[in-house]
Amino acid sequence: MHAFLTYAGSTESNKEFSMTHRLLAPWGMLPLGMLLVAGFCCFTVTSLSGADLPTLDQRFADEAIDEVPNFQRHVIPLMSRLGCNGRSCHGSFQGRGGFQLSLFGYDFQADHDAMTKGEEPRVNVDAIDESLIIAKPTDEFAHEGGERYKLGSWEHRVFKNWIAAGAKFDKDEVAKLERLEVTPAEVLFGVDPENVQLKAVAVWADGSREDVTPLCRYTTNDGEIAAVDGDGVISAGEKGDTHVIVAYDKAVISVPVLRPLTDLVGAKYPDIATTTKIDELVVGKLRKLGITPSPVAADEEFLRRVNLDIAGTLPTPDEVRAFVADKDPSKRQAKINELLDTTAYVAKWTTLLCDITGNNDQQLNNVSPVRLGPSQEWYDWIYRRVEQNMPYDELATGIIMARSREPGDSYREYCEEMSDLYRKNESFADRDTLTHYWARLNFRTPEDRAIGFAYTFMGIRIQCAQCHKHPFDVWSKQDFDDFKTFFAQARFTRQPRRNDASFEEYTALLKELDVTGKNGGEVRRNIAKKLQQGSTVPFPEVELLPTAAIFRQPKRGKRNKDMPKPDMMANILGETEVDLSKVEDIRAPLMKWLGGETNPYFAKAIVNRVWAAYFNVGIVDPVDDLSLGNPPSNGPLLDYLAAGFIKNGYDMKWLHREITSSDTYQRTWLPNDTNRMDFRNFSRAIPRRLPAEVAYDIVTQATTNDKTLENYAATLEDRAMSIPGTSPQGKSRNAQYALQVFGRSTRESNCECDRSMEASLLQTVYLQNDSEVLKRLTDNGGWIAELSKQINGNPDVDKQLERRVEQGRELISNGQKKLARMRQSNAKPEAIRQAAKKLAAARSRLETLERQLRRQKLPSAEKSTPTDIHSLVEEAYLRTLSRWPDQEEQTLAQRHFQEVGDPVDSIRDLMWALVNTKEFIVNH
Repeated sequence: MHAFLTYAGSTESNKEFSMTHRLLAPWGMLPLGMLLVAGFCCFTVTSLSGADLPTLDQRFADEAIDEVPNFQRHVIPLMSRLGCNGRSCHGSFQGRGGFQLSLFGYDFQADHDAMTKGEEPRVNVDAIDESLIIAKPTDEFAHEGGERYKLGSWEHRVFKNWIAAGAKFDKDEVAKLERLEVTPAEVLFGVDPENVQLKAVAVWADGSREDVTPLCRYTTNDGEIAAVDGDGVISAGEKGDTHVIVAYDKAVISVPVLRPLTDLVGAKYPDIATTTKIDELVVGKLRKLGITPSPVAADEEFLRRVNLDIAGTLPTPDEVRAFVADKDPSKRQAKINELLDTTAYVAKWTTLLCDITGNNDQQLNNVSPVRLGPSQEWYDWIYRRVEQNMPYDELATGIIMARSREPGDSYREYCEEMSDLYRKNESFADRDTLTHYWARLNFRTPEDRAIGFAYTFMGIRIQCAQCHKHPFDVWSKQDFDDFKTFFAQARFTRQPRRNDASFEEYTALLKELDVTGKNGGEVRRNIAKKLQQGSTVPFPEVELLPTAAIFRQPKRGKRNKDMPKPDMMANILGETEVDLSKVEDIRAPLMKWLGGETNPYFAKAIVNRVWAAYFNVGIVDPVDDLSLGNPPSNGPLLDYLAAGFIKNGYDMKWLHREITSSDTYQRTWLPNDTNRMDFRNFSRAIPRRLPAEVAYDIVTQATTNDKTLENYAATLEDRAMSIPGTSPQGKSRNAQYALQVFGRSTRESNCECDRSMEASLLQTVYLQNDSEVLKRLTDNGGWIAELSKQINGNPDVDKQLERRVEQGRELISNGQKKLARMRQSNAKPEAIRQAAKKLAAARSRLETLERQLRRQKLPSAEKSTPTDIHSLVEEAYLRTLSRWPDQEEQTLAQRHFQEVGDPVDSIRDLMWALVNTKEFIVNH
């Protein structure tokens, strides 16, 4: 083994000397002092590239050790290992016992100053053993934190040798840790409990390598499954999987730890088909855990789930009948494509994007002269882009790079353009960028913007780094301070700055409108009236400050020409350094960094959120915490989807197809003996409560009349899914209470917890007793009222129904002729298949209409025959649960019909009961 020995010098000398020396004896067996060149008093030892320097506990096991530890590489990590700079000790915000360290040791200079300076320094180079960092931690009674290490231990010798050499630290020589290599990279236990020792090697930018296993901090994400001690020894616990987190310097490494749940591992694992890459990656992990996935769901289960997940809409009874009857093996893929082309799909995923971007009415006060307009405009802007399937990176760019006017445009030109938009009743969605994102009241400071941006577009919680090093990632307070700089230039203002030329144009506009001299609220109301009357009015705007203005300048009265210009260099989370003095819009390098193919957050954040919407849990959970300390449950799966998303041009529909086309998504919710307790490895579908908007809408859909039901996925009128902001207006106000009960996102903070997906007693009470639900079961425009007219006779309805039946027969006749012509002309197979599918759906609809017509024409005494009741019960189940009733359910329903006597009251009772089942309100 080779070692690189650096002369650290005595207290009188700072000269350095280096030499290469071949060590002929194992560490810990031959005292280092015997190997040193005479005349030199102390040395810092660092390995040459290609050789791992042994651990500190081995090197300092001998009392004769003369090595001088490095403050950054050894002293601070050791204090972290001992818990000195933890949150409950000297790393707390107030410190402890008059001694404060940076949390987890991120600020080397501050920690060195705290230890060596002040009224009561913790280091005494003249009386080493009296140094408080030795005297207190080794005395169980004098130290509030108890004994942390023993006198004569290797830890004691590390601190002692560092102090003896002068307790030195040079902030200009802080080393850069290139990476931390942890082995094994994955721990796969056998069925029986056992222990595994981790090894951590620090690789520095100068090429040196050192085994730092005893200097790392080890934590486990689930102590029941895997415990880890301070030496990096992992002990197997309960069966399952988790991660052990290893931290050293700025590195945070996660190590997957798995213990099989069954003995179905290795050769015993059954042969499971993997039809897609997703399936291959999911089954790959299940194989290690001894979990066998549930089979693919039946057609009815798949159809209901995919309709609700993609479009937030139940399949109609006719759709269920047609889909189940269709024998085409590619029908599931065709259904996915069909749903992705519906307006309901656009609305559902627009709502998700409004959630994560923060479309909140209360935060958009006075953003526009148009009252109640901004949240609708925000929704419309995103809706347009989802409808066009705009690449996600382009959509994000339109939000992140938003500004009200382009360079060169005057303020009056901007106001004329915006006034024209409302005078001509044009759409805000026509504008290239979404300026409202920058105008929210809770998004005005650089700190708030940095935190909100990281949540929305990176899926991370960066707020901890405002005060200290992030506990579960690599970001320091300096990284956060640099990061927030990129959000300081954009400024929302209701009027131009007084020293800006645009201010004169603003003042001139106010004079023309004759609204000067009044209080602010009255001015805004009058401006809105003038706009309605066709005048050009002043508009608030998002503008960019001059780059130099965002940096702290010397206070007034202290400026002079000899003072240096402010430093305008900033790092994007410690990764990319940018000279902001050379950038017009400092958000541009931020967007470039964010959209780069190697960025670890942007694509993964949205991929993970979309996955969670389909599976109830993200690959990373929570979905807004993609920190290194919260690793994905299946890293290769997340990497594959993110890489594929980028490769396919950030195509959102590609992502939806890729996920929903997999067997992993299409598996039944029914568990087997191996996966009953699996909630995070996607071995089966997890029944989950529907989002608030979907829950509200499907109650309406299930109870509405036949005509409305047929077009429900194609219309957004009165649907909760199309409510733009957080405060429903107009007709949608009726939905406000229900949406609150079912946990619609409040969009108040940068947290996924703004939306609740938990079940509650109040939700049960709402479905059972709320007047809105009961009204839908008795509404004149509903299905039950329609049945009542059919059963009790209604000549006008008879005639209308007869016309619909005749139109249906004519449609089928024309469809048959068209299909025959296509087959004779050798049309494309896909075109023939689609035509045949439409014809089958038309036949199914006609059968339903003909049943209704036959029922109307029956004598009153025959309208409640068992056969007729059977059809009614079947229709009720298909409307609500998207499946046929089983024999027991059919028998119970028919018995109820006989006991009640009135078929209308009976079907109303049945519909109320079905709406109140768990099966109705969860997606499975």
